[in-house]
Amino acid sequence: MGKVKKIPLRKCVGCQQMKGKKELLRIVKISDTQAVTDTTGKMNGRGAYLCFDTNCFRQAVRSRALQRSLGITLSAEAIEEIGKELEREIKPIETG
Repeated sequence: MGKVKKIPLRKCVGCQQMKGKKELLRIVKISDTQAVTDTTGKMNGRGAYLCFDTNCFRQAVRSRALQRSLGITLSAEAIEEIGKELEREIKPIETG
């Protein structure tokens, strides 16, 4: 009888659903005003997780849950850049 491997779960800050870590995009705080997407899931720093869904991203921005989770105030430019990177990450999933 083999060991059952535990799947790490994380909560999306947009829709508040628990999902596997690989099913979510990690956003990492890199300074007091900046955050970037972490495609490897291994960057140092405080992170927040989002579904690969623009609706979850919009909900997280609208409710300020993303900023609260990271503990920073994001500029409009930083939010826009994260949105663009999220859309770039969604494209390969839809075609693949």
